Amino acid sequence: MVNSLPPRSTDRPIDGLSPSILPARPDEAAALSALAIRSKGHWGYDAEFLEACRDELTVDPDRIDSPAHRMAVARIGQVIAGYYSLERLGPQRWELNALFVDPAFIRRGIGSQLLAHALGGAQASGARSVKVQSDPDAELFYRRAGAIPVGFEPSGSIAGRELPVLEFRLGRRP
Repeated sequence: MVNSLPPRSTDRPIDGLSPSILPARPDEAAALSALAIRSKGHWGYDAEFLEACRDELTVDPDRIDSPAHRMAVARIGQVIAGYYSLERLGPQRWELNALFVDPAFIRRGIGSQLLAHALGGAQASGARSVKVQSDPDAELFYRRAGAIPVGFEPSGSIAGRELPVLEFRLGRRP
């Protein structure tokens, strides 16, 4: 079973509200794309870097309803606080393609809740492992949650940039 992140003093509901995690809708694709850029920019990347990543961070509305993908959003009231995207690679293997939290909600437990939801859904669908090609700034987050480093892969956006690859090994379903 996947370890969960230990609670931090900053992991708290926003204004007493816990997020609702719901399936993403195709009409949310533009909002999710903008959220991904804002989230990436929060970590200090400059405008040129973010522009180079734009295509890779753009959510295709057709993928939201695709049977090989699973996307969910975390909502606080009517506001999208974050989202994730999973892709089925095989009968027992999935990949977490995206997990982004709006900067206004970073360090409030939203990312941990989205990750737990994504891994739980993958496991319920028969996955035994979930691969993550991580931004270097997010690697510790995934490792603290139980991911194991398995190598590096080239970035899909920045030539010559290598990104850490991690894997969650999921327990057997009851």
